[in-house]
Amino acid sequence: MGPTQKPNVCRQLSRRALGFFSRDAGVVQRTNLGILRVLVCQESTKFKNVWTTHSKSPIAYERGRIYFDNYRCCVSSVASEPRKLYEMPKCSKSEKIEDALLWECPVGEILPNPSDYKSSLIALTAHNWLFRVSATTGKVLEKIYLASYCKFRYLSWDTPQEVIAVKSAQNKCSALARQAGIQQPILLYLAVFHVLPFSLIGILEISKKIFGNVTDATLSHGILIVMYSSGLVRLYSFQAIIEQFMQQKLDLGCACRWGGTAGTVGEAPFGIPCNIKITDSPPLLFEVSSLENAFQIGGHPWHYIITPNKKKQKGVFHICALKDNSLNENLLTVTASGRVVKKKFNLLDDDPEQETFKIVDYEDELDLLSVVAVTQIDAEGKAHLDFHCNEYGTLLKSIPLEESWDVTYSHEVYFDRDLVLHIEQKPSRVFSCYVYQMVCDPGEEETTNRSCE
Repeated sequence: MGPTQKPNVCRQLSRRALGFFSRDAGVVQRTNLGILRVLVCQESTKFKNVWTTHSKSPIAYERGRIYFDNYRCCVSSVASEPRKLYEMPKCSKSEKIEDALLWECPVGEILPNPSDYKSSLIALTAHNWLFRVSATTGKVLEKIYLASYCKFRYLSWDTPQEVIAVKSAQNKCSALARQAGIQQPILLYLAVFHVLPFSLIGILEISKKIFGNVTDATLSHGILIVMYSSGLVRLYSFQAIIEQFMQQKLDLGCACRWGGTAGTVGEAPFGIPCNIKITDSPPLLFEVSSLENAFQIGGHPWHYIITPNKKKQKGVFHICALKDNSLNENLLTVTASGRVVKKKFNLLDDDPEQETFKIVDYEDELDLLSVVAVTQIDAEGKAHLDFHCNEYGTLLKSIPLEESWDVTYSHEVYFDRDLVLHIEQKPSRVFSCYVYQMVCDPGEEETTNRSCE
């Protein structure tokens, strides 16, 4: 069975204008994305490098916004050329934003303030403040002081767009303590919040006295995931832990007395006490061994993805049923985001005469598989971004990247509708950002228009 006939863009636009899809907003959206997919992949469409910039601090990208200077400066990439949305006031190194998440308005919920219906940036600062910042103006809308007893450093979604987890840096023993045989029992802390408006669920400590020689821990979809150096991964119910081990329910903005000290929860200098302390081994839901603790879970029925715990198996993924651990032989390979790919790619050796696949990802809105392929010629590498039909694996479009590609550098490539963005980290913390926008060749565009009449 081969690919179906390519849809006629002009016919789809005419049907949309006549209101054929007006009863269902989802149908309109899918139709619009189908039109965009055709435009992206047609031969006359090019992706032009419209902007290049360099920075001494990390560059981040999220849904049409490029962030510079530790999220202090925000640039929109939606226009024909990037334009600055806002720039927050300069701050000291101790006040800089260390991590951030983009929050977008939920559907069907009544929110307390008009500003809550607009996108926000949830930002964690170096001095343990959690901010909610307007994604369009940079104005601080909410702020919480976390704590002084640890250094919080990382943000992640527990439940996307609903619950966040703020993870501390790991506690390290000093050299003198190690020599004296003194162990640091608390590895890290996890602060968990509902967002918009912020409400505290609790702060949990991860203790080696309870979990053993644990090396890391995180929260995902209500599951506490605990990792060990051996590759072992253990899963626990966070809700069960809350019900069994929460010492006291705390509310932001309320007076509190804790350990002989009184203050307001979430305000400096009191912050938020650690109110979830596990005193006994919680019920184990599941455990599995995986190389470098690589583990993802999802799907219906439930499946999990691991890499067999042997070094020679690096790059190999097994998809197993959660109910009986059986290996699913029908699924071929998986992207870094966890999506099953129907087309099988073989990673070529680093031969200068051949191409090596460096990044494989899936653009869910356009149902395209994007692959960055690199060819090393003498000392310089050249890359191109290829779009493949996700259903059949057919090559639909190839976009050459103008800049050279050094395989020893760190690279991120984003394909977001009509935008391609390449972020590169060079030695000595020099970051570069290359922005490509979709354009149509005028000469070929006339031919395309005539054929639609």
